[in-house]
Amino acid sequence: MREFEKGMLARSKAGHDIGKLYVVMHVDAEYVYLADGIHRTVDNLKKKKRKHIQIIYKIPSVLQERIQGNKEMQNEHIKKAIKDYEND
Repeated sequence: MREFEKGMLARSKAGHDIGKLYVVMHVDAEYVYLADGIHRTVDNLKKKKRKHIQIIYKIPSVLQERIQGNKEMQNEHIKKAIKDYEND
């Protein structure tokens, strides 16, 4: 199984936010910290157990450029990445 990486998309499989798309911001041994750019911003990340999300092994190009350039991801970039994925 591939590891989760910063910038990957993830869909919630459990909880009140079931089906919602997020961007992975940080990963540790048990939890994944997610942002959607609207309700869960980069300053207020959603903490979810790994088993409660379905990872999408795709890093949108908007976020890939930010990661490669060691630039900070902002809420606007996260919202655009999620919107572009949903519209494809």
